Amino acid sequence: MVIIKEREADFNMAQTVEMTKLLDQPMNEVFDWSDSTLPIRDAVWNHYMDEDTHDTNKTADEVAPYMSMKDDELKAAVEKLLKK
Repeated sequence: MVIIKEREADFNMAQTVEMTKLLDQPMNEVFDWSDSTLPIRDAVWNHYMDEDTHDTNKTADEVAPYMSMKDDELKAAVEKLLKK
């Protein structure tokens, strides 16, 4: 029973890592219009942090949906948010 639970935990961790993999890619590797080497996660965070006058709680609430988006949804949302 313990082994099954350990493998279950490993699988859940792998799903989490895979789910957020795109968020950790540099902007310039995902978007041809960006020259930023920041990970997507940081670029989105910085955008909202600047918009929210550095209110961490408000920024966390606004960034939360990006954490669970599928890759295609995330790319579209980030492009809409950050492409100039």
